[in-house]
Amino acid sequence: MDCLREIQGKQAHDPIFIEKMNTSASWRCICVPGPLIVGAGPSGLATAACLKEKGVPSVVLERSNCIASLWQLKTYDRLRLHLPKQFCELPLMGFPTDFPTYPIKQQFVDYLEAYAREFDIKPRFNETVSQAEYDATLGFWRVKSVGVNGKGTEYVCRWLVVATGENAEAVMPEMEGMGEFGGDIRHTSLYKSGEEFRGKRVLVVGCGNSGMEVCLDLCNHNAKPSLVVRDTVHVLPREMLGRSTFGLSMWLLKWLPIRFVDRLLLIVTWLMLGDTARIGLDRPRLGPLELKNLSGKTPVLDVGTLANIKSGDIKVCPSIKRLKRHAVEFVNGKTENFGAIILATGYKSNVPSWLKEREMFSEKDGYPRRPFPNGWKGESGLYAVGFTKRGLLGTSMDARRIAEDIERCWKHEAKHRMAFTRSLLQQPSSDSSS
Repeated sequence: MDCLREIQGKQAHDPIFIEKMNTSASWRCICVPGPLIVGAGPSGLATAACLKEKGVPSVVLERSNCIASLWQLKTYDRLRLHLPKQFCELPLMGFPTDFPTYPIKQQFVDYLEAYAREFDIKPRFNETVSQAEYDATLGFWRVKSVGVNGKGTEYVCRWLVVATGENAEAVMPEMEGMGEFGGDIRHTSLYKSGEEFRGKRVLVVGCGNSGMEVCLDLCNHNAKPSLVVRDTVHVLPREMLGRSTFGLSMWLLKWLPIRFVDRLLLIVTWLMLGDTARIGLDRPRLGPLELKNLSGKTPVLDVGTLANIKSGDIKVCPSIKRLKRHAVEFVNGKTENFGAIILATGYKSNVPSWLKEREMFSEKDGYPRRPFPNGWKGESGLYAVGFTKRGLLGTSMDARRIAEDIERCWKHEAKHRMAFTRSLLQQPSSDSSS
């Protein structure tokens, strides 16, 4: 293994490196000849597959016990892809032709598992990365992970791919009176079905796609949901003019300016859904595509929730002032009783908690500092995939770029090693010269 030989050579001649590598006898050290990928979700799998296609081996670390742990362990039962399947394919492999336009949760998981088998991707599960830091003395990344048994492993690699993505940790907002409420308060990552809330009054906090769908699911199970709308929101029909709204938008953007497309989308939406401001859903000043482009905020694609709001089955509420005993006081002064609160407050990156690097990633939000499409590459062999705020399309773009970039380095180093080996073989031996 060339990488291992290089490290051993440095170890033999560098006392500082010897001290670093032997700081803890309880840690085993593994040299990774290719890139180390942290995260076995769609982003990590896509990058590993693109690298595999180019003949570059990689190692994938995953803190959970399965691939796509967010999808398998932390999503509700009724979830399905919000966009048509052709916009959610990973590189090099499409969805089965018999899958519906909007695959359900289990179908998407099946697709990802088939994807991993197709490219022989075998992540190292139950490995939680606790620290990753570039060692300038060594010229490699040192990545420490801890297994379920508490044993530590240090991986040494030339390239590090951060694929933990935008949804690594649930966002749990602090609300006054949370300890006083007394009822069930949970994030959507712990919500599976409205069945357990049948007949109960449930307050859903957050009006993104997840919050809207959870409300609809609660309605379908005869619960009594209310929805906290704290901000403006664009709600669009999932399909318009016989095509998916997203697909139509992408097609129109090929020919028309983004503001014109936004205006067209809003006109058609008004004709199909009416004035959403009348039911408490005010629209932002910027159009849906322009807002998405500038802030990453995704418009809500309606799958039936709006009809339930209009009928009164889902009640729209203002922001929360404080929680009381089985009750919620809102900023408008009204207080209502609830048996449970579901927090559809989204997720965040956890990169700053383990990656010791300040140039590429922001310590504030854990995203690459450079905006799309330039946030995929950092310094010293550091890469990011799945942070574009553009879903699986953005993931696929990043994965391809990363694989191409690493392939160039891989081939260059292989050529250099071959030339070095050839020069050694061509050198006359000491016996022949005597």
